Amino acid sequence: MRGLAVGAVGLIQTGGALSAAGVFPYEDAAAVASGKLLYGEYCASCHGTDLKGEANWRSPGEGGMMPAPPHDGDGHTWHHPDTLLFMITKSGTAAMVGGDYKSNMIGFEGVLSDDEILETLAYIKSTWSARVIEMHNTVNENSAASN
Repeated sequence: MRGLAVGAVGLIQTGGALSAAGVFPYEDAAAVASGKLLYGEYCASCHGTDLKGEANWRSPGEGGMMPAPPHDGDGHTWHHPDTLLFMITKSGTAAMVGGDYKSNMIGFEGVLSDDEILETLAYIKSTWSARVIEMHNTVNENSAASN
């Protein structure tokens, strides 16, 4: 996994072109199993063990904070390319969106390694239907074409 992560993170950091399948090793059983454990420890408390997110996730809640969105096929996670999902997980949503966007989503840099972030995202992608994976791969492809 280490070689994949180094190459993947290099692509992400340099804005290099991704393949349509992206960089998440969602077909690697060991990476997905590790990602599932990491998701349970670091993500499920907000995004749900079933990846359904918090209620009313599209509208600000207490103090103007955006609730945790779902990561299943019904959510919007798959609408974003791998590069952005990686950077949101690493740096936090507010840091990536900017402005006055408020979110409880912290950045996991210094908490999770780049490998662990990729594994966690691989687990999430592995739960999507073939149709959603195909649509997400198109998002990656379109993102790569625009770089």
